Amino acid sequence: MSTFGRTAVVLDLDGTLVDSEPNYYEASRALLADFTGREYTWADNEQYVGISSHETLALWKREYGIPASVAELLADLDRRYLELARARTPVYPEMRKLVERLHDAGVPMAVASGSSRAAIGAILAGTGLDAQLTTFVSAEEVPRGKPAPDVFLAAAALLGVEPADCVVFEDAAPGAAAAHAAGMRCVAIPYVAAHADDPAFAGAELLFRGGQEEFTAQAALDVLAAGRGR
Repeated sequence: MSTFGRTAVVLDLDGTLVDSEPNYYEASRALLADFTGREYTWADNEQYVGISSHETLALWKREYGIPASVAELLADLDRRYLELARARTPVYPEMRKLVERLHDAGVPMAVASGSSRAAIGAILAGTGLDAQLTTFVSAEEVPRGKPAPDVFLAAAALLGVEPADCVVFEDAAPGAAAAHAAGMRCVAIPYVAAHADDPAFAGAELLFRGGQEEFTAQAALDVLAAGRGR
């Protein structure tokens, strides 16, 4: 048995593994401008960090009376997003180091994201993370997005592991709440610093209040190896 025992790791993608939020912001801003003529600011965007694209678009459709279907809006958003993402989506260096170390140790890993399956696959391939992360699930494949636990439970099922043996890495409060609801441990790396005090992060096994600027692969590995709270 490895240093990490039965531990499996489930990773959020956007804002956790990769800094994709600027791309989602630009894609969302352009979509809303075209369909509604509304201005969309970065502060507006921060409200939707951690919420699936499907749920966000369903909300906008209702709130702004957009005539297109959610499926059509999702396809439109994905097209805009992928044009930007394929040009540049940086991987957080310490997260890449973490993934490589876990892969070398034989720790089962999966990506569970609110992005579409097409977007997840494109980002993993474009960043080279697909060499270590071959299992992934999108919120569009389960009945409910985060903060419901569905996508994390689906990831555990794909890996063939028990939820209690999983540690989730998350940047957003809805994801941390989803991990708790799934009965999984959580390492939290808030994308929005102001969200660090959100109650959803209170139960995290390890909370990097400073986000990715504070996160280190070694600190996360130490917690995974210890298998207990700090």
